[in-house]
Amino acid sequence: MKRLFLVPLVLLAACGTPQEQCISANTRDLQVVDRLIRQTEGNLARGYGYETVTRYEPRWIDCTPLPTEENPQPASRMCFDQVPVTVRQEVALDLNAEAAKLKSLKAKRAGLAKAAEAVITACRAKYPE
Repeated sequence: MKRLFLVPLVLLAACGTPQEQCISANTRDLQVVDRLIRQTEGNLARGYGYETVTRYEPRWIDCTPLPTEENPQPASRMCFDQVPVTVRQEVALDLNAEAAKLKSLKAKRAGLAKAAEAVITACRAKYPE
């Protein structure tokens, strides 16, 4: 039942009428909490989580100087340099803490959903279709 409330919000966020923009802009917190709930449920189902890590790897890159008036066509040059690479890495989680976080997020979502009802009604009154 709770997921059914999310479906119209996702559909409305993809469109661009003034009413839909109003609803999307004023329910952004609810959308974020819904995303975090899905992420936490996934973590609990897998038994581990993911984190984004930036590593630096050595690679050959083009480091040809920019053209100038004195040298309008500089010679092509390659350099060996450290390049940032973003990867997703598995991490161990405290599953009890994740379960507590999920419970807290669901409680927060209930409050946000209740507040969103008034906002949605106001947006529909302000921008009738």
